[in-house]
Amino acid sequence: MTVPGGSKPNRTAAVVFGSETGNALDYAEEAGRLLERLHFQTVVTSLDALDPLSLARFGFVVAVISTTGQGDLPANARSFWRLLLRKRLPPDYLGSINFTSFGLGDSSYPRFNWAARKFHKRLIQLGAHEFLPRGEGDEQHEEGLDATWVPWSAELRRQVLLKYPLGEGLHPIPEDVLLQPKCLLSLASNDTPRGTELVCNGSDAFPIVNGIPIPDGTTPVQPAPLAAILNTSDHNAQHLIVKVKQNRRLTPQGHWQDVRHLELSCPASIKYNPGDVLTIYPQNSLQDVDQIIELMGWDPSADQPVQFESTNNMEEADFYPVPPAPSNKLHSKPLTLRKVLIHYLDMRAIPRRSFFSTIAHFTNDDMHKERLLEFTDPQYIDELYDYTTRPRRSILEVLQEFDSVKIPWQWAANVLPKLRGRQFSIASGGSCKCIAEGQTNFELLAAIVRYKTVLKRLREGVCTRYITGLEPGTTLNVTLQKGGLGVHESEATRPVIMVGPGTGVAPMRSLIWERYHWQQDIAARRQASAEIASGRLKGIGETVLFYGGRNQEADFYYHQEWDFLEKEMPLQVFAAFSRDQPAKVYVQDILKQQSELVYKLLYYQDGIVYVCGASGKMPRAVRAALVEIFVDRGIMDSSAAEDYLQAMEKEGRYKQETW
Repeated sequence: MTVPGGSKPNRTAAVVFGSETGNALDYAEEAGRLLERLHFQTVVTSLDALDPLSLARFGFVVAVISTTGQGDLPANARSFWRLLLRKRLPPDYLGSINFTSFGLGDSSYPRFNWAARKFHKRLIQLGAHEFLPRGEGDEQHEEGLDATWVPWSAELRRQVLLKYPLGEGLHPIPEDVLLQPKCLLSLASNDTPRGTELVCNGSDAFPIVNGIPIPDGTTPVQPAPLAAILNTSDHNAQHLIVKVKQNRRLTPQGHWQDVRHLELSCPASIKYNPGDVLTIYPQNSLQDVDQIIELMGWDPSADQPVQFESTNNMEEADFYPVPPAPSNKLHSKPLTLRKVLIHYLDMRAIPRRSFFSTIAHFTNDDMHKERLLEFTDPQYIDELYDYTTRPRRSILEVLQEFDSVKIPWQWAANVLPKLRGRQFSIASGGSCKCIAEGQTNFELLAAIVRYKTVLKRLREGVCTRYITGLEPGTTLNVTLQKGGLGVHESEATRPVIMVGPGTGVAPMRSLIWERYHWQQDIAARRQASAEIASGRLKGIGETVLFYGGRNQEADFYYHQEWDFLEKEMPLQVFAAFSRDQPAKVYVQDILKQQSELVYKLLYYQDGIVYVCGASGKMPRAVRAALVEIFVDRGIMDSSAAEDYLQAMEKEGRYKQETW
């Protein structure tokens, strides 16, 4: 094959992704490595880093796309998607492109893998050629996304070799050959100029102006390797500097779960809506960092200044679009290996198959090497699950068990995964959003992840440990991103039904306070017409919250606020506590108990439903309860009830945000 308009052999491939939390990025990188072993010059990049026609520069395209919100594409794919939706595009617009795609989804959502499906369909509508049927992964599968990914990627490899055969004398690069990384760490000698105002999550440094980070120097001529390796660039996210005002435990000390209410202040006027998301970027504990430095023998280099150095000397470099430079540089200078380990790399993550494949190259112990490579074999996927996912075994623990593995420090950022931020649905709304003129308040409801595994080992998340130790006055780097609930003030007079058990009540609290604020605005406009009844403001639609927890005394979050607001606005709160009586009661049960009210608000008054909280059983049970209510109250059969619920989804009247 040749490049359109050229004569060079086009053994190139683009692996493009749309990723909200980083999962699609992980799988895209795995696909990239698979194609590199078949001698393709491969670029892995987010969709928004490209324009649609640039895909024609590659021999073929693999798209890995997760679904977010109400069947939406992730934030770093939406600009590309909008370009594809232009009405005047001809049907052969993408006629020179060969492609396949893989979707990452959660079957507890009504619109399972919706983003990948509509993306795949749109490419075909515009003339692109599918060379392999779309694959779809399901997070709810007992073996996770790998249950589908492993066989699908094996078929991808087979089809690529059939359609793009290797030249004479050329063979696939075997798994026991280490691929050349795009970048490596190397020693450097860059210093930060004195006199610069610097902060970073309470310790390390970068410049800030009015609470918003700015680049700390000149823009490099070459694409910043830090963006490519550490993926610090967040599309459509607003980077902010906030200060911890309060970190308060809501549950009693003896309760099984530690749930925190955090208040964060920002010295800038920032707009956000119910359902929007704030991401906190944690740090690894110094103890974990010291352990891995000692285990790997990195002590001599740990505190020397380092930089990321490109190893890309490809002859076909002109085929590759320039990756986006990071929109903010969160590392302080001089950057050291220790700082990279503290702020950027995750040693507490559950390792993926590719991790075992890579570290097998860094041991001279034949038994260790053989065992590590077994974990990479698709036929042993059950063994990998039992060794990693089931006991929640971390990368650090794997390296401690396979202590013959010695990763060169230069490879640290290529072997260890990126340390991801943890997303929190904002819990503040209305008057709770503003502290004073020119300042913004963010309130979060954070469940601390701490549990025992099947091996009886205590586990806690990196962000959990970090949040637990946050003291008032600590400065944090965060990002603000639009959520998927799509709340708008035009809905103020319509009734809403909210289902938010546990920490799922956070965005519901934000919406309730927002509706109270809208009500006050409506009342102010109507006051001259004497439309305010004594004791209660009018104008806002009915607001009904269905909340669920274990014990009323331990985890009925914000109940004092509900007592106040029920007197001030048309709010009703119905709560289910599963452990307060012999028979367990859940949110779906109290929904059915209030079936007359639910049916009236949804069917006769065109109300809106919001479902937030844990994914899995809860949203499915809530959906089933609504179908049952429509059947019982609406004199319709189950098929018609399901059709009505699907119509609500299409109209934007049934919205789900679960995690």
